[in-house]
Amino acid sequence: MTETLIISNVILWLLVLVLGALVVALARQIGVLHERIAPAGALMLRGGPKVGEALPEFDLQTLDDQPLHLGGASAKSTLLFFLSPDCPVCKTLLPVLKSSRLSEADWLNIVLASDGDVQQQHRFVLEQELGMFPYLVSTELGMTLQVAKLPYVVLIDDTGVIRGKGLVNSREHLESVFEAKERGVESIQEYLSQQLDEAV
Repeated sequence: MTETLIISNVILWLLVLVLGALVVALARQIGVLHERIAPAGALMLRGGPKVGEALPEFDLQTLDDQPLHLGGASAKSTLLFFLSPDCPVCKTLLPVLKSSRLSEADWLNIVLASDGDVQQQHRFVLEQELGMFPYLVSTELGMTLQVAKLPYVVLIDDTGVIRGKGLVNSREHLESVFEAKERGVESIQEYLSQQLDEAV
């Protein structure tokens, strides 16, 4: 009886040690996979002016009838954020935009852009408390930039040149556009590809 108990305890301890070794091996493998997975940036869609090209100049009116000039030289960079009152993902990113408006204020202006029914846009601005942003309702702007899916951003530097653009679904996507501008690349994916080429 005692002999059986000793043997079962030895077997159990061996199993515990094997399982411990497996957990350590799996944790190491997860770390390796985590290093290989690159952060996702904004998804660049084909069409419209390319990154590095000048934005065509626009003289537009905001929803509250204020004149707004886009393109050409300006005091700060401008982020055009294309959204719609019917877009649930756009609404989830509004707190990020409000936060970015404050944290990036020294170099960035954020302009919201949409198209469609003006009354619906007014209601949307009130419901979501977006009065601090210039808000454009312009089909021409969206068509020129070939915005096909939402939410979509275009980052224009202070010389009027497009420095980043793409479909954004999260804070990380939005911040990847800022990061790409800072690093002087079209997208964060291009930067990571360059880093990988340099490492090889």
